[in-house]
Amino acid sequence: MLNLALLGTGRIADARLAPALVETAGVQLWSVLSRSAARAGDFANRHKAGSPTPAHTSLDALVEDLSLHGVIIATPDRLHADQAIVAARAGKHVFVEKPMATSSEEGAAMIRECDDAGVQLGVAYHLRWHSGHRLVAGAVRAGDLGEVRHMRVQWSQQAPDAGNWRASPEVGRWWSLAGVGTHCLDLIRWLMTPSCGEVEAVESVISRSVWRGPHDETAVAVLLFESGATAEFCSSVQFGAPSRLEVYGTAGYAVCEGTLGPHGGGTLHMKTSEVRFTPVNPYAGELLDFAAAVAEGRPPEVDGREGLRNVELLMRIAASA
Repeated sequence: MLNLALLGTGRIADARLAPALVETAGVQLWSVLSRSAARAGDFANRHKAGSPTPAHTSLDALVEDLSLHGVIIATPDRLHADQAIVAARAGKHVFVEKPMATSSEEGAAMIRECDDAGVQLGVAYHLRWHSGHRLVAGAVRAGDLGEVRHMRVQWSQQAPDAGNWRASPEVGRWWSLAGVGTHCLDLIRWLMTPSCGEVEAVESVISRSVWRGPHDETAVAVLLFESGATAEFCSSVQFGAPSRLEVYGTAGYAVCEGTLGPHGGGTLHMKTSEVRFTPVNPYAGELLDFAAAVAEGRPPEVDGREGLRNVELLMRIAASA
């Protein structure tokens, strides 16, 4: 049994990660970190954490537990690097929510510390475990769509105000880009990089026109790959709209509608026909892969180096605008 601590008790940790641990064979929630002892205790009790002393307000004390094997970092983005380094130095495996860091220097330090400690470092891009997306990835890898020439992703959510922590420079660096844009970028890299090579050029436009804060509210990015293939994505907190993922090749296309989000549903069309798939919990999928990586001594499917490439591109997108 792989005993994992959850660092952070926010919405994703509470509604998605902790329940997914219950679904995932071979792993369990062991302990919890929060700034509030009461909140940590309530979270640990509701999700049946296994440690005799599961609630913590000190990360140093939490990682001293010899029965703890790893941590899931679900705290605000600017806290990820320091917490990952503390955990790695204590010999704990690290699974960190996206984006893994807020700078390339932070990401590189996380990789270095985990490598030096001999622990696994995984990054939580749960949409890779959506069963419809995995069908698309299989079709792309098999050449069913021919040569991939273009990809488009749109994902937006309408924020009620600027109260989201990602809008604050104290704990975040990006808003729409960190909330959903990083997922769009990961899906593009996952589906395109194996056949199209690395990203050669980036152009972007960023709007802050609604709340006029320091961080992106809408970001539109265009990418050019080594093969000459192109991709684009739009992430936003200014408006709500159906999510959409499109892949276009020389022999066909795939279009996913309503598949981006915490669930495993939506629809998939390939070459004009609807393709049926069985919805699964993508959070359980990513945790199962992380547990297998620890057991087998291999990197997770999305390891720290891939997470760092995503951060580097987020930085280029922001700088391009």
